[in-house]
Amino acid sequence: MNVFVELATVLAGLGLAVTLVSLNLWRAVLFLFPASVRVEAEAPADQMDLPEELFPLAHELKAVGFVPLGSHEEKPRLRRATRSYDFAHPAERVFATLHLSPDGAPRLYLLTPLSPEGFVITSGYRRPALELPGRYRSGSLEDASADRLLRAHLKRLEGLTPSGEFTWEGRVEAGRSWYRGLGQKEIRRQNLPGLLWTVAALAIVASAFLGGRPH
Repeated sequence: MNVFVELATVLAGLGLAVTLVSLNLWRAVLFLFPASVRVEAEAPADQMDLPEELFPLAHELKAVGFVPLGSHEEKPRLRRATRSYDFAHPAERVFATLHLSPDGAPRLYLLTPLSPEGFVITSGYRRPALELPGRYRSGSLEDASADRLLRAHLKRLEGLTPSGEFTWEGRVEAGRSWYRGLGQKEIRRQNLPGLLWTVAALAIVASAFLGGRPH
């Protein structure tokens, strides 16, 4: 009887480990290799297939001077690509990006590359605040309108020098640069739990096999 109980315990542990790995392995890989995310142009502005859920935010962006650029995809390893829809306000030197969260909620964030290297990012949804003086500012203003978000973003840009071309190509390159450089600290902080859960799952597997060895 004890043998069956032990076997059931081992199988339950392995099942839990498989579940943890399936949910978190891609996050562990992203923590270890943030630059491995592929950022690719998807469709130009006149072919951008904007989801209906994003129409209200897109109208708000256009009302404050943003113009559509196109869409791009970001694909981490072991994960399906996510699609984002990009706009720009060339006069203010700000990109705006719309996308849907995993649960389908509309999301908007503003981004400005800095010279010689850096970013200011202001999102309309909860995002951890992070600042490297003169190089990187990331924060949020939850549920703010596009107009309010833009005003907050421009205020956070004061004293800094925007850089780059505010075109579709410039937006795609800004995404690649973020993953290659200063965005890596934020990525690792966001995905540390995924790494820890993956390590825990592997420990469960190791314990199941090593614990079954005869003494």
